[in-house]
Parts: sequence; structure tokens; C-alpha cells
Amino acid sequence: MTLIIAVAQQKGGAGKTTLAANMAAAFVAHTPVALIDIDPQRSLARWHAIRTARPGSTRPITLSDVAAWRIPAALDQLRADHEVILIDSPPQIDTDARLAIRAADIVLVPVQPSPPDIWAAEDTLKLAASERRVAALVLNRAPTASRLRDAVEHDIAKRGLPMLNQALGNRAAYAAAFAEGLGVTECAARSTAAQELLALHAEVMATAATRRR
Repeated sequence: MTLIIAVAQQKGGAGKTTLAANMAAAFVAHTPVALIDIDPQRSLARWHAIRTARPGSTRPITLSDVAAWRIPAALDQLRADHEVILIDSPPQIDTDARLAIRAADIVLVPVQPSPPDIWAAEDTLKLAASERRVAALVLNRAPTASRLRDAVEHDIAKRGLPMLNQALGNRAAYAAAFAEGLGVTECAARSTAAQELLALHAEVMATAATRRR
């Protein structure tokens, strides 16, 4: 059964596309992966183009660059040959984001450790809840230790918002990998960033397994 993951957040700059690309790179090490890019900026499609043009043995990832209303048809085509499909949605709550969330098994909502990100994420979580989809925040670009991070984590817990345990740090390795059409698990496998990403990957897989029981 194909696992469909939507990466959604109405606030721009939260690291949505970088998260989608790195998750795809982590998954493709073990299973066929496809991407659907419905973000008008098409950053994920550009990352995919860089990846495809790379010489060497990079594992292939399929890209479907379609309008949001065509998501159901794209999924029908991709399910037969892919075990994981990630959807990169636009940075706003509208019909396109709703279609992406409706199609997903799990919705990942990246947030930076700042109150505006948390406030924006609440609407995305509400939309996922209205579609009866499992959704969770992913703390992104987080400093190793800071009063702001502690305050944000406390605020998230106080509000009762779902959040995955593994955070992604504020590390240059993520941006460097993205610029090369790679994930950190591919170009910096021994780095702290890669270990963070692998831990997040494992947590997402565990969440998916729990949902399917």
C-alpha cells in the first residue's frame, strides 16, 4: 500500500520544500519514491531537475509536476510503481492545499522555532483535522539550545498541538545538499544533519504503521 505524505504550511519560509526533498532522498534509499509539486514556486521541481542532471548513481525519484486539481489522477498513475509519494503544497491555506491534505495519509507541518510559525501552523492542523488526516508539526531550523526554542516547545505542548519528537537543526548541510539535488543522507551520510533526518524518517514510518493498524 502506497504511503502518501503531504508537506504543508501556510507560512512561507518554514522549510517545506527542503523537508520534502530530504524526506524523499531518505525514503528512496529503500523504496521507490515519487514527488508531486503543486507549489507555484516549483522549487521541488527545480531540485529534481538538478538531481536528474547529476552524473553518477543517484537513485531516481519520479516527479509529477501537475496542477492541484489533477492530484487524484497523478496518484492513480504513480501508485502502481511507487511505495511512497510526497506532495509539496503551496504556502497558503486554499483549495490547492486542501486537495493535497485530503489525498495524504500523513501531513507534515514544518515550523521554525518562532511564534508566527506556530500561529500559522494551527490553521494547517485544523484543515488536516477537518479532512480527518493525521498531522504533526516538525520543528525545523531549530538551534541546539535556546530560550526561544524552549519557549516555543513549551507553547506547542501547552496548546496540545501534535509534534514529532525529532527536530531538524539549523544546519548548513540541508541547504548545501538541496543545491546539489541531493538529501543530507546522500551527500553527508555521517553528519549530524543526516542522523536527524534518519531519525525523523523512522518516526514518520512508525506513525504510518500506527495509522494503518
